[in-house]
Amino acid sequence: MKKVLIAIDYHPNSEVVASAGYELAKSMNAEVCLLHVLAEVSHYGVNYSEFLGYPGYENMGVDLNVTAQLQEMAQEYLKSAKKQFNDDKVSTALEIGETHRGILKYAKEWGADLIVMGTHSHSTLEKVLVGTVASKVLEKTEVPVYMVPIKR
Repeated sequence: MKKVLIAIDYHPNSEVVASAGYELAKSMNAEVCLLHVLAEVSHYGVNYSEFLGYPGYENMGVDLNVTAQLQEMAQEYLKSAKKQFNDDKVSTALEIGETHRGILKYAKEWGADLIVMGTHSHSTLEKVLVGTVASKVLEKTEVPVYMVPIKR
């Protein structure tokens, strides 16, 4: 295994996931990439015309400032996460869209040999209704996945 992709989100437990993935990668002398997937940013900046008597949104377009700010914040997050390892060889990547799709897409593009990700504890009902990112990645992946258990 030469390339280890570590998927991190804004949850504080990402530090545990990133550290576990980094240590595993270093034990295999593998290249490391920290990946963050930002939810579809257009959802945050859509402006709607008046509806149901509510005049809160206008012009039916995407606020490009919101999009740029969210991407900039995500890049800063990745930069900060990378610094924790004090290793110039660690790379970072940002994908936009559904989390599981972003992880799978980038893993394929980058040629990852292993995906490292955490498992958040969700309620049984939430798992049944929407599934989890981890289960969606496991269902569709073409490469092994190293799951780091995260308990609340």
